[in-house]
Amino acid sequence: MINTLISSSPSSVILATDLDGTLLAGPLPARRYLRELFSGNIPHAKLIFVTGRGLESILPVLNDPMVPRPDYIIADVGATVLYGDTLLPIFPLQQEISDRWPGTQVVLDALSTFDYLERQSVPQERRCSFLVREGLIDDRLREVVEALGCELLFSAQKYLDVLPKGTGKGSTLKKLCEHFNFNANSVVTAGDTLNDLSMFQERFSSIVVGGAEPALIHAVRDCEGVYLSCAEGCAGIVEGLKHYQFLETQKPAMVHEAGKSDLVMVYHRLPFDELANGKRRKPKTPNGIIPTLLNFFTSGIKGSWVAWSQQASRNPENFDAHVDVDREKYPNLQASRIPLLAKDVDLFYKKFSKEAFWPIIFSFPDKAEFNQDHWKHYLEINEIFAKQAAQEASKGALVWIHDYNLWMVPAFLRMLRPDLKIAFFHHTTFPPSNIFNIIPWRREIIGSLLQCDYIGFHIPRYVENFVDVVRSYAPTKILSQSTCAPRFMTYGCALGVDSMSDSIYVSRREVHLGAHPVGIDCDQIDRCVASPVFLRKTERIRAEFKGKRAILSLERLDYVKGALEKLMAFESLLQKHPEFIGNVVLLNCITPAASGMEVYEALRVEVDMLVGRINGRFSTLDWTPIRYFYRSIPYEDVLTYYAIADIAWITPLRDGLNLVAKEYVATQGKLGGSGVLVLSEFAGVAVELHGALLSNPYDAKNMEETLYLALTLEHDDRTYRMSRMNAIVRNNNVHVWGKRFMDAVKMGHRTQQ
Repeated sequence: MINTLISSSPSSVILATDLDGTLLAGPLPARRYLRELFSGNIPHAKLIFVTGRGLESILPVLNDPMVPRPDYIIADVGATVLYGDTLLPIFPLQQEISDRWPGTQVVLDALSTFDYLERQSVPQERRCSFLVREGLIDDRLREVVEALGCELLFSAQKYLDVLPKGTGKGSTLKKLCEHFNFNANSVVTAGDTLNDLSMFQERFSSIVVGGAEPALIHAVRDCEGVYLSCAEGCAGIVEGLKHYQFLETQKPAMVHEAGKSDLVMVYHRLPFDELANGKRRKPKTPNGIIPTLLNFFTSGIKGSWVAWSQQASRNPENFDAHVDVDREKYPNLQASRIPLLAKDVDLFYKKFSKEAFWPIIFSFPDKAEFNQDHWKHYLEINEIFAKQAAQEASKGALVWIHDYNLWMVPAFLRMLRPDLKIAFFHHTTFPPSNIFNIIPWRREIIGSLLQCDYIGFHIPRYVENFVDVVRSYAPTKILSQSTCAPRFMTYGCALGVDSMSDSIYVSRREVHLGAHPVGIDCDQIDRCVASPVFLRKTERIRAEFKGKRAILSLERLDYVKGALEKLMAFESLLQKHPEFIGNVVLLNCITPAASGMEVYEALRVEVDMLVGRINGRFSTLDWTPIRYFYRSIPYEDVLTYYAIADIAWITPLRDGLNLVAKEYVATQGKLGGSGVLVLSEFAGVAVELHGALLSNPYDAKNMEETLYLALTLEHDDRTYRMSRMNAIVRNNNVHVWGKRFMDAVKMGHRTQQ
């Protein structure tokens, strides 16, 4: 809600404003305030961007959640005029300007002898822009420009524009208002530099914002209807609108009062599983990151955990929105539950996120399906999460958002609470720009993520992929970089890079970045494998495989995991190396996808058929090459498989990280084993685990040869590799991951103006 009252003026306001230094400058609350005013809170109000920028450089502004969406755009210092929603030209106005433009190359050729003109390397249409010192502009230059049927505009003591005759911000604005029959008494212009002067000379009510170019202030001293604001940027616009009585108050209002939580986790899952009878249990997977995230609340910090709770209604009766997570362990932590319908969860998480975003994230664009209605629902759910987080957070609190399901939360949250520190962590890969930019809503997503103060990814390659996407979104300055070696592989892995961007400046914000591969809870594994029950079970299974080499493949049913490629490589190994027949066993464990994930059903059928073919082709009376498990396996049993496996064969086509590899290493390391880890180069963990045998899952020959190498590797080599990987896993466990991420957020955050 806005505490602003609209004046009783007979006409609603039409605000025509410059961008840089005007609408895009000033405090965030005032910018958000204007956004809300021009999003329906002033009946029939219109907003016009009037800027020297070209259209390309305006696009990022259109997706900035703190900036209102314009009804019309006048760009290129008046040479471009567009509808704000479609970005299509407004005819016949645009055609009239184009007819007066002799052509860019004609202008450049005519001015080629003026060596002191340095052309600006910015997007521009129907104009030529240069950098020049004022004293160098002479009569000869003016004569050449006039002969072309053009005119000069000089501003800010360095910018020189060659424009079609009679073209400028003011003249184009006047013609736009005449074209749509706008009441001139309702038009208010706002600017801060000399190239805004033409707007002020058209006798509209005008605002010169605080901090404006002195030459502009001097030039408007004799202009009627010009108000000089004291406040700068967008705050000056608000002050001017109040002066012209379009508003009865100029005080921006906060949408939400601050809550009580200093740390707010925004995660799609609660830190416990809710049961139908109203009871709860711990999550099924004990080695996930949830216990680590909970540890941040053991020190007495006040916190909230925002997540969905599946209910029969979005407004259920007697619903406790806030419940204790664990009163004894975390006395100051509450779960802030968002009631969602089963169909909300199915559409937002299981269907849209998996059908639209998942294939793009993992570089399978041919499998992506985009639906505009589903996107609107996704926005709705993200906004609900953001509003809940805004209500929970104390003033200046840290809000930590998790994963691509909540990509748009930062945009909504920054609008609601500009005071907050926002951190984001990607639990998946982040694809290269040519893949990510396939998403129809890429600009909105990147605009949202750039509202964060800190963004974390698993590995440096994903950081650089993100930076490349941002560079295709808006002008981007790399503020700092760091070398990746020796922590991460550089040239020895498909996902390696030698340096990583730590901080970027884009869209008037400094955003900090980091690589934080998630670790595992090694203590949890150590406790399990040390139990007498576990040791007895392990010995029993090991005896069953006596004389045979056990190859473990453990993965979720998903086309990104490369299950078919792996099975075909195993079939090729047995065909080319018959000495392994009867001597190796592939433990092929596939966890079914969540219920309702129809996209994976065809893959399951193919896997079943391929396993059947291989077993039918190579089995003997006393030996079956593949033992196939299509079910969820208890965690303790998984650790048993890690313990007895001579080889862990983990070769996804793409994987954000892959914690199975780390769990295998930690189990083998604790038991003094010498197992071999065969790892896809396209799993994020391959960049971190020096000592794994790397394989290319897209190369059938390489897959087979790497598996053969693993089966024939000398004992000393196996032992060295495992000990090296074990040290890496244990020195970078999940607790270290959480602490390093939080430290990076605290060190990297800069107060945004």
